[in-house]
Amino acid sequence: MIKVLIADDQAMVRQGFGALLAAQHDLLVVGDAANGADAVTAARELSPDVVLMDVRMPVMDGLEATRRLAGGPKVLILTTFDLDDYVYEALRAGASGFLLKDAPAADLVNAVRVVAAGEALLAPSVTRRLIAEFAARPHRHRPRPVELNALTPRETDVLRLIARGRSNQEIAADLVVAEQTVKTHIGRILAKLGLRDRAQAVVLAYETGLVAAGEQPSG
Repeated sequence: MIKVLIADDQAMVRQGFGALLAAQHDLLVVGDAANGADAVTAARELSPDVVLMDVRMPVMDGLEATRRLAGGPKVLILTTFDLDDYVYEALRAGASGFLLKDAPAADLVNAVRVVAAGEALLAPSVTRRLIAEFAARPHRHRPRPVELNALTPRETDVLRLIARGRSNQEIAADLVVAEQTVKTHIGRILAKLGLRDRAQAVVLAYETGLVAAGEQPSG
């Protein structure tokens, strides 16, 4: 059973999402919160597996709440595309992905399951949006982490393809390997780099310069 906490300052959103998720056989809504501070408190008390986190909330916003929950439950940011700045900060703060508030109900349910399973919710189309944003921003280069040297050439290739917005299936096709092999490579990449999921891998690839911001994915 996947335990979920819903944090949003709109009661109707909390109730609507709560009813939808509670109707699923494998999901359990353990609580909700109307602001970031309450979300942090509730998460520490209720130990959810996933927190659905709105960004703009009173008292404490979703970004700060996400930072304070780092290392705890997976955080799935609820957002709209006009909040790209917040999305970036959320990913850096440790969020495992984000979802549009007006996404279909089935997408929300799937998103919770995906994030709970340890995957990042970064669909190729969303990743392309992030890449475009990186290309348009002043870039602060960080030194290339020594850990990157621990990656094999094939793992480095896989990381670059992840950062360019490729799905596992597309990476498998590009490299002419089985999709399960791609999953194995990704697992090793995350372990070697000390990353929690694919979302953090995408950010690291661009921030370290492993992939140039101007390198747009095809398709």
